[in-house]
Amino acid sequence: MYKVDLNCDMGESFGQYLLGHDEEIMRYISSANIACGFHAGDPATMNKTVKLALENRVKIGAHPGFPDLQGFGRRNMAINPQEVYEIVLYQVGALSAFVKAQGGSLHHVKPHGALYNMAAVDENLATAIAESVFNFDPQLILYGLAGSALIKAGEKIGLATASEVFADRTYQNDGTLTPRSKSNALITDTDDAISQVVKMVKEQKVTSVDGTNINIKADTICIHGDGPNALRFAQKINEVLATESILIKSE
Repeated sequence: MYKVDLNCDMGESFGQYLLGHDEEIMRYISSANIACGFHAGDPATMNKTVKLALENRVKIGAHPGFPDLQGFGRRNMAINPQEVYEIVLYQVGALSAFVKAQGGSLHHVKPHGALYNMAAVDENLATAIAESVFNFDPQLILYGLAGSALIKAGEKIGLATASEVFADRTYQNDGTLTPRSKSNALITDTDDAISQVVKMVKEQKVTSVDGTNINIKADTICIHGDGPNALRFAQKINEVLATESILIKSE
């Protein structure tokens, strides 16, 4: 029997109303990465999403990003490691307050968007994030792109890490994600995306955009909850993983 965590970015909206299918998708995942107010989210949304995760017994993670609401945190910023340390610590602390107030506990931290991608290749930024998480709570798990500088920084400082793979994203030969600016960045066919997931979990390999098989570690799979077919995808990936004897479970 294989085992893998299934995570989804949540709470990326504002006010009392959750984006897309957050409430329905929560039933099909094992961990949720909740926006902390910088790239999306606000106090009301954070509070409601934490409550929803606790009701569904889903592990809760902070999803800190760049302070860029207009760009949804997907635009690179000229930022130094000290600033990264501070914005991550600030956001993790904010979400943790809501979790603690509802009687839960924070499980992990997963950076968002451009911050995630920059830290995947920049050792200094990766170290700043790892230090921020470790200094807040060394028991937290750091989620990062499989094989990335962020995973290495987390391991070096003594954090537990979860190597993340993506169901609906294509890969370059170096193991990085194809930039969203490229036309082939997303896998739009549900069956193709799920086949990629099964291969990553069972074979620890992924096929890059030019057809090369590269090694990859898959501790946790990211699915996206904001697409038009997001709910059906979440349902189907649960069905297929079950038939493939892959248990969905967080650490």
